[in-house]
Amino acid sequence: MTIPVSIEQARAWYSPDDPVHGFDHVLRVYYMAEDLARKEDADIEMVRAAVLLHDVQVEAGERQAHHEAAAAFAARVLQAQGWPQERIAAVQHCIRAHRFRQPSESPQTIEAKVVFDADKLDAIGAVGAARAIAYSLAAGGPIFAPPSERFMQTGETEAGEPYSAYHEYLFKLRKIQDRIFTPSAAAIAAERSRLMAAFFDNLAREMSLPAAETQTGAENAG
Repeated sequence: MTIPVSIEQARAWYSPDDPVHGFDHVLRVYYMAEDLARKEDADIEMVRAAVLLHDVQVEAGERQAHHEAAAAFAARVLQAQGWPQERIAAVQHCIRAHRFRQPSESPQTIEAKVVFDADKLDAIGAVGAARAIAYSLAAGGPIFAPPSERFMQTGETEAGEPYSAYHEYLFKLRKIQDRIFTPSAAAIAAERSRLMAAFFDNLAREMSLPAAETQTGAENAG
């Protein structure tokens, strides 16, 4: 008999101090993934397990290969709870395939596509903009910095160019809508992308005001 992974069990695996990949993010993805799984006829138990385990950081502060570490951690957890090997492997695939940057594999099953989509929907829209800002500030970067021509062409910053939340929007967030797999997530992604684009367009416009206009605005505000 297999034991399902519970929300309360998973809560202990995440830092309460992470504003971007903490347990509040996991819960949002969990409930979104449940909804998508029902609409897409995916194995909901597998989807729930994958979401609750997908962002576990075995090594504190290590994000680059966290999907690989989380997949290995998931195998240990699910083996202890009596899951058969083929279902463990399927959950591991969902976890390894959820990354946008440098994925080790792309989603092949409907469960992996649901997990990917639910995770990416939490990276766009209002909450996505907030997470991008939180991540930038936590890393010591600014909310906005003018992107260089090199960055616009290659996605690589110039020497001394800060990587801001606006850079993240240009490099990743505005492209997510085109990477969504399931029809159920596509409509949500379209609306969230529209809202996010309006926010970052306005952010860039307001943060790029000439000095004289900025000074006038400050005087009027006072």
